[in-house]
Amino acid sequence: MGSGHRKLIHLLRAEQAASFSPKSLSSSSASDDDGCSSSSWQTTDGGGYGSAASSPSRCSASTPPKSPWAAHLPGLGGAGAGASVTGLIASLVKEDGHVYSLAAAGDVLYTGTDSENVRVWRDRRELAGFRTGSGLVKAIVVADDGRIFTGHQDGKIRVWRADADDPAVHRRVGSLPRLADYIRSSVNPSSYVETRRRGRRREVWLRHSDAVSCLSLDEGAGLLYSGSWDRSFKVWRVSDSRCLESVHAHDDAVNTVAAAGFDGVVFTGSADGTVKVWRREESAAENGGEAKTRHVLEMVLRKDESAVTGITVSAEDRIVYVGSSDGAVTYWHWINGEARYGGALRAHKMAVMCLAVAGNVVVSGSADRTLCAWRRDGAEHTRLALLNGHTGPVKCMAVDEEETSSSSDGERRFVVYSGSLDGSVKVWRVSDNEATDSPASVAAERPLPLPSSQVWKRVDQPAAAAAVATAWSPYQTSELNSVAAA
Repeated sequence: MGSGHRKLIHLLRAEQAASFSPKSLSSSSASDDDGCSSSSWQTTDGGGYGSAASSPSRCSASTPPKSPWAAHLPGLGGAGAGASVTGLIASLVKEDGHVYSLAAAGDVLYTGTDSENVRVWRDRRELAGFRTGSGLVKAIVVADDGRIFTGHQDGKIRVWRADADDPAVHRRVGSLPRLADYIRSSVNPSSYVETRRRGRRREVWLRHSDAVSCLSLDEGAGLLYSGSWDRSFKVWRVSDSRCLESVHAHDDAVNTVAAAGFDGVVFTGSADGTVKVWRREESAAENGGEAKTRHVLEMVLRKDESAVTGITVSAEDRIVYVGSSDGAVTYWHWINGEARYGGALRAHKMAVMCLAVAGNVVVSGSADRTLCAWRRDGAEHTRLALLNGHTGPVKCMAVDEEETSSSSDGERRFVVYSGSLDGSVKVWRVSDNEATDSPASVAAERPLPLPSSQVWKRVDQPAAAAAVATAWSPYQTSELNSVAAA
């Protein structure tokens, strides 16, 4: 996020919340290309957030405030000298289903659930929301130009934009693939590929034949990557919404995709236990046509029994972090075009379900309901905090550095947004100065030894995913079952 953007954390310092009163909502609808309708609603003054499409919010404060953000603000005032600045800032509980995806862009937070809704939060209040008409919203990314891409259970990617005159109104401006492209390909027999879905053995290659599980933007290249449970990832050109390539990447569901932001590299992780590295190649235009884009397999970075559940990349330091169903976060250094194994971070008792990195801090979220933050110091990592507060598995997160976080002692502060299958979104603050070595908090980091001849490939990771399937009966989902089975 650019330095010119305000952060949600700054807005949480504002005035004391007032009393709650529901207000009327305005809505607009747009027809989807598959016959479904999408709608947008907004709150008239931010004070209310009830609607026909949603149920009332529950706040963690004892008296419901005007905003859904709770009034519990540790470290933002009233704390004595030397008080910890790491901890929970705010909690939002919306009776709107499990939170599967979120994205923070400037002073706006987008949250996606399994109730067809994407909600938009700003200035400590719900700004708006829009109904996608497609069920579960599994992934959200926001482009620099303001377009919002959402990935869905039905295999589609939908594109949204806030209205120029009224930013509270969001309209669907397209879908991937475009309807015209899909129709054109559907009449060509060579456009069909075999799929593993029951009752639908052949599909047009342009569209994912199963749920879109993850999205990643490469702004520099102008490309959007989508991964799916159909075992493939697709490459979309953002400028004209064209699908440039479809790659059958894995032997099981693709759970995560991450554009590295350097060397034209893309990482994919799967329930089959592998992480693969793909390199983008551009072929020269022929006979007046346009240049073609293709991705070739560079290497298999990891191959193990435990499913890969998350990948995040620190483009500045060229470090790749991989989360897996055995609860470990492993990392590699990308040096001169090669991956060098760095070690493993261990803090969780159950599967890692999401990862995020900003600056020198990396955060993991787990099915054990906790988040763990680590500070990177060169080639080493120091544990900063184990964050407890969710009552369900932590499914998604985003991390951003505060613009005013620099201090005289070099302290940097970060804001972590976490979404959970307990239906809540929590906002945390993490200071990179507050390391803890207490064995009662989390287990110490134990890098796994590797043969010198295989510096880029992990070979001795234990498989420990069986507990995931039974530990969260109130939150049993196809994703957790898939991870356990892997």
